[in-house]
Amino acid sequence: MNREIPFADSDVLIKARIPRTEIQMLVKYVEGLGHLGVVTTTDRMAGEVLIQATEYTWPDLKKALEAMSFEIVIIE
Repeated sequence: MNREIPFADSDVLIKARIPRTEIQMLVKYVEGLGHLGVVTTTDRMAGEVLIQATEYTWPDLKKALEAMSFEIVIIE
């Protein structure tokens, strides 16, 4: 039986680096946006985070992140 997971291919995972002192602010900001995405800290000392969104919410979340008062570097 082939059980497909709906929307499984719509996840977008973005690795980013921010000033480590701003991790908590980023998490709270994205949480406040509610439905656009989720932030997980992957390396607190290096300021590295993983941002999970969908292909549909990422464009709006990206615009919001670009307006933040600190630099967010997307890691390719």
